[in-house]
Amino acid sequence: MIPVPESKRQSSARPKRSSALKWGLLVIGLTLLTACASGPQPPRPAELGPVTALLGVQAAWSAQVGASSTVLTPLALADRVFVAGGAGTVAAIDAASGQELWRLNLETPLAAGVGSDGRTVAVVTLENELVAITDGRESWRARLPARVFTAPLVAGERVFVQTSDRTVLAFDAKNGARLWREERPADPLVLSQPGVLLAVGDTLVAGFSGRLLGIDPRNGALRWEVALATPRGINEIERLVDLVGPVSRVGNSVCVRAFMRSVGCVDAARGTLAWSRPARGSVGLHGDERLLFTADANDRVLAWQRDSGEPVWESARLQHRNLSGPLVLGRVVVFGDNAGWVHLLSREDGSEMNRLSTDGSPILAAPVLAGNVLVVQTRNGGIYAWRPQ
Repeated sequence: MIPVPESKRQSSARPKRSSALKWGLLVIGLTLLTACASGPQPPRPAELGPVTALLGVQAAWSAQVGASSTVLTPLALADRVFVAGGAGTVAAIDAASGQELWRLNLETPLAAGVGSDGRTVAVVTLENELVAITDGRESWRARLPARVFTAPLVAGERVFVQTSDRTVLAFDAKNGARLWREERPADPLVLSQPGVLLAVGDTLVAGFSGRLLGIDPRNGALRWEVALATPRGINEIERLVDLVGPVSRVGNSVCVRAFMRSVGCVDAARGTLAWSRPARGSVGLHGDERLLFTADANDRVLAWQRDSGEPVWESARLQHRNLSGPLVLGRVVVFGDNAGWVHLLSREDGSEMNRLSTDGSPILAAPVLAGNVLVVQTRNGGIYAWRPQ
């Protein structure tokens, strides 16, 4: 069994299924996990040598929002960073100075966040409530039909939410009124990590199982549908397939990973598949107009040509270190790992350009860039920012 970090191998039963089926699937999951625990020990993480600082990096600031066992990806928006902690703290930070613009404690654990258009900030609680915040104050809440693992998307004065029962909902950002609901056939199991939800021009793009959907944001009507992976296997766990974030978007090109199946790119204007390549892995990808980067199931860092999917290079220097999703930043690609290290690798060959330390707890979400500041969030709730030179 391929070793996957605990936070990335959990799955949740569809809420509308019967209790018997839920417990049956839970037993299957526990049996597999027990088998893994009693089998061979996980491979040792690759040893890290002395830091090679070929790229200058200056510490900018740090903050604290509280620990979280779920993946709460920071959101970079212009010169601001929006962050959330597992216990319910949401904050807006000036990326240049590290000064808090506002902080709000919702006093309820969070399951997903943060989404914002600069005016409205949205998060989702473990009690399946969508919460909207304006100027640091709660403005409204809306009940959701199922659990949420993907951060809400706020765009066009609307808040879009993707739930675990394969439903996308749209709410009015001003008052929380529900505008429409698009529901697809649900799977018995879904992956409990952030999926795919973004805007491309005037199209809402969402991941459903192994398919990417283009949706009209005004009414929820389906515009196109592209398959990137097909469920295969003899049981529900083997057939589990989901598209996972982060994704790489350049213009109309949207490139995405299907969990443990493939990587592919879609033309979101036409709704057509550009290419797809088998690739086992559990984290998303990032890239630019020329290259795509990700890590595979063994944490080998991989680079592909964006236009064709042809491999460019691979590096095993961070193997078995439970890497986060990547961020392309100038001439480097950035990953966090399970020991709290931030790795800056050359985009040309994967060689080390620098390595940065945090609080020693896992970095679950991909790093983000706000202005000219690199930002990561740790499981213990530390927010760390640097300025590459």
